[in-house]
Amino acid sequence: MKKNTTAGLLALSLGSILAGASTSALAEAGAKTEKCFGVSLKGKNDCKAGAGTTCAGTSRMDYQGNAWKMVPAGSCITMKSSTSPTGYGQLDAFKEKA
Repeated sequence: MKKNTTAGLLALSLGSILAGASTSALAEAGAKTEKCFGVSLKGKNDCKAGAGTTCAGTSRMDYQGNAWKMVPAGSCITMKSSTSPTGYGQLDAFKEKA
């Protein structure tokens, strides 16, 4: 009898932990985000880094103008970007300044 009770409590605890983790993941997925070009470091982009690259982690340089990273909505244009014409992240891909 004690063995069944222990197993039941363990299963209940594990179920609670998993339910909490999935709720947190859903909350993050529902958060408003936007693509921000020119703010990721080399190899740290979320996806798309121009011709000759495939997806996440393929940017070839820091602050690459055609590589983006997902950031909280409204924060992109306040993030520093040394290659951007404005000096800040952009909502569209851009040609890096020299």
